Amino acid sequence: MPENSTEVTAAGIARLAGVGRAAVSNWRRRHPDFPRPVGGTDTSPSFALPEIEQWLRDQGKLAEVPLRERVWQQVAGHPAGAVTALIHAGCALLVVRDRPTAWLEITAVSDARMAEVLPAALDEALTARLGPGRPVHTPTGPELLPSVPLLRGTAELAAETGARKAFEFLFVRRLDANPRQYTPTPPDLAALMAALAEPDAPRPGAAGAGRTAVRTVLDPAAGTGALLRAVGGPAALYAQEADPDLAALVALRLALHAENAAGEPAAPPGDGPARGAITVRAGDTLRTDAFPRLAVDTVLCHPPFNERNWGHDELAYDPRWEYGVPARTESELAWVQHALARLREGGTAVLLMPPAAASRRSGRRIRADLLRRGALRAVIALPAGAAPPYGIPLHLWVLRKPGAGRHPAPELLVVDTAESPEASPAAGGRDRIDWTAVRATALDAWHAFDRAGGPDGEDAARTLRAPGTDRAEAPVDRPGVSRAVPVIELLDDDVDLAPARHLPSPATGGGAAELAGVRERLDDTLKLTARLTPPPAAPREPSRRTLTTVGELARSGALRLRTGSGAGGGSAPVLTEHDVLAGTAPSGAPAGAPAPGEEPLLLEPGDVVVPVLGGVTVTRVVDEATAGAVLGRNLQLLRPDPAALDPWFLAGFLRGTANNRQASSYASTATRLDARRLQLPRLPLDEQRGYGERFRALAEFEDALRTAGRLGGQLVQGLHDGLTDGTVAPE
Repeated sequence: MPENSTEVTAAGIARLAGVGRAAVSNWRRRHPDFPRPVGGTDTSPSFALPEIEQWLRDQGKLAEVPLRERVWQQVAGHPAGAVTALIHAGCALLVVRDRPTAWLEITAVSDARMAEVLPAALDEALTARLGPGRPVHTPTGPELLPSVPLLRGTAELAAETGARKAFEFLFVRRLDANPRQYTPTPPDLAALMAALAEPDAPRPGAAGAGRTAVRTVLDPAAGTGALLRAVGGPAALYAQEADPDLAALVALRLALHAENAAGEPAAPPGDGPARGAITVRAGDTLRTDAFPRLAVDTVLCHPPFNERNWGHDELAYDPRWEYGVPARTESELAWVQHALARLREGGTAVLLMPPAAASRRSGRRIRADLLRRGALRAVIALPAGAAPPYGIPLHLWVLRKPGAGRHPAPELLVVDTAESPEASPAAGGRDRIDWTAVRATALDAWHAFDRAGGPDGEDAARTLRAPGTDRAEAPVDRPGVSRAVPVIELLDDDVDLAPARHLPSPATGGGAAELAGVRERLDDTLKLTARLTPPPAAPREPSRRTLTTVGELARSGALRLRTGSGAGGGSAPVLTEHDVLAGTAPSGAPAGAPAPGEEPLLLEPGDVVVPVLGGVTVTRVVDEATAGAVLGRNLQLLRPDPAALDPWFLAGFLRGTANNRQASSYASTATRLDARRLQLPRLPLDEQRGYGERFRALAEFEDALRTAGRLGGQLVQGLHDGLTDGTVAPE
């Protein structure tokens, strides 16, 4: 085995062979010739990748391993670490893309010779793309020698997918493998931030009108580089990142993402930056700014949140604090002022901010000065799940550098994308955000507000207000969604800029006319409920019945029993546990793709669905409207043979309280239902259908009660809202 050979764990072996980890453990026990561990621990040993590949090949288990999986294993098991491997791979991919002929000549020699001659080519490619002072160290020959097999494999992968996609696959795989080490900016959010900062056609008289120079964009807390990758059109990119390793990876990621021709200068030449120039620096931006004299058109930033050790003491007299010295607990406001300090007059900054930054009392003086001077132009609330931390609805702040002699803007745009009618159905989690709707809501409001703003605040006020009115009109104002708030309204003791505070939700009933419609529907539903009310129960002597269980029926073939996973293969919605309990339509999003060889579990008419957890006595018979949905997690499906079982008969008996108790057990602190233990009587099919009709009628009565309760609640809340906001008269 070569010295410093790449190592791979049991999980990596399973991926290579396309099997589970249990199969790898079984191979180790059954095959005496299975390679011995070369590292790791007793509980998590590692093996030499060449030995594993050879053994799998000899066993016929390595016939169809994807090339990218093999390359990733070489990255993950690199003796110098995955980050070093990624940097070496990124450097090589620059040569592969920009100097393909040179690469073919370099790789036509032995591994040892390739390691000797490659550094010169790497240095030339890095200098052309990233210039001097870059955070990427040119590796030496000895450093490259263990990476040569990886570099050859990476070049093969680039031949299949392209250099940019090859590096992107490896980079994203690294992020996914270490979720706690990095704070990513999701691609959809990055695209929205870049679109908000996209320059519109210059307004007459505006600062920068008639500019023809290359657009300059800075990210002072570059992270994984997602924000600068989202910038559209030709631009010169500047980035700074505190983590030196991440700064190097980001530099390579941006260089491989760039589309300018090879050999175009990467550093600013003469009077301005070159198109496609990329300048990345490593270091703490607040303490050691790498671009102290830079004035850019755009700043995009996803700063670290809630930092205490950001340099408060040593930066107390920093000239960047033009709007006030940030408190120790207000690191985000330090980043806001840094962004403004790096903008040219009229330039735009978009920052991702925690919601507390809009309302903490310790930051109210800085927020007030940002408003008075017209620097803060918009606060946009995002749905929860837009970015880490995923449980908090984060904000976007849009700022513009005030120009000398210009009147401050008289209004602040506030937008709540979570309350938008287009976006609200997607609310409820990280994987269920309708980014198309969120993007449309945010951009429509911002563009309408920004176009009306103009270079003069007084012109803005006149444009935003219709003649003869005292308030802004659509499209900027949308009840509960967006509003242009006069700055004078915000300058109180709190200076609370949270959109929810200035965008009270529209009345639940939608006004007096809509409330009248709700009342009519409630009246019709109550009449239907009265008609569906079951007649008095007829007493009868209890009779002895022959009982069977769901488990016995499943073994006999009278029904099939399946458990939901929520995994889907298309756009079909998921029937969730909440949908079953609330009697609503399928509302979930697929939890991911099904496992290899497994088809999505789609519902069919007549299926009976039972929740697994909670001990709640409820069942649901799938109708035509629900058919085609995917069965969600914590749900069991009973699919009866219509020739042997009536579905409503089955569902009705499963809801019996005593039956449910008998089939329930406890898993930790939760009640768990074992559907196999549920009992029902053995009856002829005709008699089953008689019971089934009665159970169906009870289900219709239950649905009517549920609808009446919902409409009644909507009417009551709508009347409360109408009476309190003055849209409904008390008489």
